[in-house]
Amino acid sequence: MSEERAVAAVEATGIAYEVTRHGPVASLAEAAAARGVEPREIVKTLVVRRADDDFVLVLVPGDRTFSWPKLRAVLGTSRLSMPDPAGALAATGYERGTITPFGSLTAWPVVVDASVTGRISLGGGAPGVAITADAADVVRVLDAQVADISDDT
Repeated sequence: MSEERAVAAVEATGIAYEVTRHGPVASLAEAAAARGVEPREIVKTLVVRRADDDFVLVLVPGDRTFSWPKLRAVLGTSRLSMPDPAGALAATGYERGTITPFGSLTAWPVVVDASVTGRISLGGGAPGVAITADAADVVRVLDAQVADISDDT
């Protein structure tokens, strides 16, 4: 059900995309190989809580580390946290590891790391499902804010 919601949501945007389905993977390198992309092209979608019932979706390349200080500065807040798995599911309708900014139960604001460019592969709403699209298209259709919110791993 979640995969269908994610794919329908990206389809509704009108952007070009591909859906890839693969089995379980144990690492970023395995996921990249299974999806036919480079590790830097895999983009994690993280759910970050700003306040009770107020979240932001954060997109960061798989080969970089998310930076709390940078995100706090961008959002102008001193307090952020990650919800537990049940909280992330309630906020988005997706299990951790499958979260995508497409088809979230609520259209939360999206912040995309400035290093996210070119072809990217995002979660597709279900285990082993990915949506690959152009980063500029993703940023545009999500009306995402682009900012430096990561560090080298």
